[in-house]
Amino acid sequence: MSGAKRDFLSISLGFDDDQKETRKRQSVWRVWKRLSSLQRSVICLILVLGGLSALYILPAIHHGNRLSGDDSKSSKDKRQAVDSISHNADNGGEFFQDKILGQGNNDNQQIQAPQPGLPKLNKHDDLKRVAKQQINEYNKRLQKQRRPGMKPPLQPKHVVDRPPNGGGEENQPEKGADPDFNVDQHVVPPYDYFNQDGKRTDRQEAVVDAFRYAWKAYKKYAWGHDEFHPITRTHSEWFGVGLTIVDSLDTLVIMGLKPEFDDAREWVATELTFEKDKDVNLFEITIRVLGGLLATYHLTGDDLFKEKATDLGNRLLPCFNSPSNVPFSDVNLMTSRAHAPRWGPDSSTSEVTTIQIEFRDLSRVTKDDKYEKAVMAVSNHIHSLPKKDGLVPIFVNANTGSFRGTSTITFGARGDSYYEYLLKQWIQTGKTMNMFKDDFVNAIDGVKKHLLRESSPSKLLYLGELLGGRTFSPKMDHLVCYLPGTMALGYKNGLPSDHFDIAKRLTETCYQMYARMPTKLSPEIVYFSQAAQSKEDLIVKAPDAHNLLRPETVESLFYMYRLTGDKKYQEMGWNIFQAFLKHTKVENGGFSSIHNVKAIKATFRDKLESFFLAETLKYLYLLFGDDDSLIPLDKFVFNSEAHPLPIYSS
Repeated sequence: MSGAKRDFLSISLGFDDDQKETRKRQSVWRVWKRLSSLQRSVICLILVLGGLSALYILPAIHHGNRLSGDDSKSSKDKRQAVDSISHNADNGGEFFQDKILGQGNNDNQQIQAPQPGLPKLNKHDDLKRVAKQQINEYNKRLQKQRRPGMKPPLQPKHVVDRPPNGGGEENQPEKGADPDFNVDQHVVPPYDYFNQDGKRTDRQEAVVDAFRYAWKAYKKYAWGHDEFHPITRTHSEWFGVGLTIVDSLDTLVIMGLKPEFDDAREWVATELTFEKDKDVNLFEITIRVLGGLLATYHLTGDDLFKEKATDLGNRLLPCFNSPSNVPFSDVNLMTSRAHAPRWGPDSSTSEVTTIQIEFRDLSRVTKDDKYEKAVMAVSNHIHSLPKKDGLVPIFVNANTGSFRGTSTITFGARGDSYYEYLLKQWIQTGKTMNMFKDDFVNAIDGVKKHLLRESSPSKLLYLGELLGGRTFSPKMDHLVCYLPGTMALGYKNGLPSDHFDIAKRLTETCYQMYARMPTKLSPEIVYFSQAAQSKEDLIVKAPDAHNLLRPETVESLFYMYRLTGDKKYQEMGWNIFQAFLKHTKVENGGFSSIHNVKAIKATFRDKLESFFLAETLKYLYLLFGDDDSLIPLDKFVFNSEAHPLPIYSS
């Protein structure tokens, strides 16, 4: 062995160069020379392995010493927090997610999770990710065991950060791996709809009593049929799908009526089928039945309603196979044959533009974009058509795709919900699709320019119509009374302040349409006086004097109260509700529309509209409550039939 190698060996064995140690080194060298080559190899291998081990052991000891100080307390707290996730999830209990997700993260900590299957935490995997994973696993287990009335799945609490420039919305949710299907879940705990004891106000209890009164009569005389006739105690069919039951499902949930809901769910599970040789109107069955099924699925998490909604959505898709991007108005549920209405070649503008919220939600629920693509093609087409300062005629041809240029412009029948769904689609999509917002703002500008007037002598603000798209008429449908609530909702979502000013005045006008009638109920249509010397603001013609138990005014009262907290809107709603009880309640059971709101003794039309249960009583119930966590307006958007559907992040 060369001298250089000997020197290296001496150094590597840790001996110094002092003279008095020379003899010892020589002794070691003689021992080494006597070893066999195999023994030398084993010793070298042991030394190498020892050196490598030291490289790993020393940093670990150092890291452990750091954890034994102040950081160890934080580590223990986080272990307990992770423990609480598994414990609460396994027991199905509620827990405060902010205690888990609000913890800070130490990049140098490494925590062994105590629960089986829970991954180890390090500086690349923080507690927020693990908490969400545990919640998702719990939701999967819960979904397999869900029954009506169970609490909705747990939702992760999102971390909210302002954008670097300080702008934007404060409640923007985190984006997931697939943001197109992320529900915009704000920090609101799951609502226990079937446990509202002590939460209802006295006025809400009165509304529940009215609902039960109508429901009991319907169940006794018309169960499973579309519509109930309370005077003759008979029933009739429209679609043949138990319309009153399906339209009322989410009302039963929201009011917390568990026994009634269980009966309705059982009927849906065993009796509801869409295999019907029946022509149905695309718009009506979408807002009432598809919307009702989807809303009930979201409120309960029960897959039964999702499955029924998907079946119906598939049967409605043939309507979109038209020569243009405008769908046909009707389709046969069994044969899938779609066609224009019997009365002519045109579809109503409101009907073809008031299906988007429901079909988009169906795509998000099923993760199949074919439904949303179908309705977006309609929206894009209508968006591209020429308009009168944002205002649209009420008829559009499914073959040519063009508006009927000489048709009326109105916010009443056949035009109303086109404008409603512009705003609500923008909100539903997390305010990301500005095409809808821009079209809504343009339309309100057109309203201010062409349709807004004041009556004489009281200067009530109202919306008229443009007959033939040109000639002003002081006619206003009760249907228009949805608009003030919609405009107030738009203002609360950042639209111009004059929208809210208009909303307040229109709400007052709509209430006066009730208050100035002998029955305190609004007629279907009102004409406003324009004569300078007039003594009455409202003119009601005989054919327009009926009341159909419509919801639009109480809908706007609900929005105005929920958004302002002004109790005068509750008082207005209470007066309307008392008038319903006095003049539309049937002695034999149920409620009925009436012929003439100007007659002191009203006569019945013998029909309980499904929207009285689905919309009117629902909005009254929400109006009389003081619990904003019951269908919060930052989490849900109501469709045109008052079925609440989730707001999405995109």
